[in-house]
Amino acid sequence: MFGILGSANAIAERFIVGAQNLSYFPHYDFESDVDKGVGWAILEAFSDVSGHEFIYVDLPIRRLQMELMKGNVDFVYPDNDRWYNSITSTKDKSFSLPLTHAVTGTIVKKKKAGKGLTAIKNLAMPLGFTPVNWQERVNNGDTLLTSVKDVPQGFALLQQEKVDALDLEYHVAQYSTATLPQYDDVTLDLTLPHNEVSFCISTLAHQDIIDELNGFITSNPELIKEIRARYAITPLSELFDTLVSEQQLAPNEVWTNTVPSAE
Repeated sequence: MFGILGSANAIAERFIVGAQNLSYFPHYDFESDVDKGVGWAILEAFSDVSGHEFIYVDLPIRRLQMELMKGNVDFVYPDNDRWYNSITSTKDKSFSLPLTHAVTGTIVKKKKAGKGLTAIKNLAMPLGFTPVNWQERVNNGDTLLTSVKDVPQGFALLQQEKVDALDLEYHVAQYSTATLPQYDDVTLDLTLPHNEVSFCISTLAHQDIIDELNGFITSNPELIKEIRARYAITPLSELFDTLVSEQQLAPNEVWTNTVPSAE
């Protein structure tokens, strides 16, 4: 039996979750009618226990915070209290515990791994994402940013060598190359920017539901672990040694993050 903290008299309600309209599976794909990804699976498990119903509306990334501010959506996913946007303030929002952890990074063709930042003259990135770790190089004209409408387009540009790298989450890259085997000669380059980032759900008006959700997550660690494992979500700490060995890197060659991750 699943445990959950919160009021025994809590009333089951219906809420709208605004979600990024990018296919970013296994983390999320809210256009899917079958499986919307690991974050959705955890919210649905919470729904089963709490009785709350979540309706998912996929929206362009740049509209999510605006619709939250307008009250047209109750929650935004994914969100993170370290991400900046010009619409809502972190201090005004409530954030859940992480539903999952993403390993955001820079994907290159294996033959070009290990060459460092200066080798990346053109970087592909999903439309709506912000290149925080690359911003200085973009501003200086050292790296040109190419926005792509979806992940397959990014891989196609990388394969054709029209870009040098693709800013993409590790597990998304793994899933994509499994379903698009023509693009399987790529790797997460540890000499380039990479971070482990929490994917949380946020709200402006429903702190009580966030508290319930956090209680559910805290009370059911094995269930949360099982759901994440079902989607093959692996912590960076477990991936690191394998990638270092594959890329034959010395410790001082691995990129060190000094900038917060951003949306």
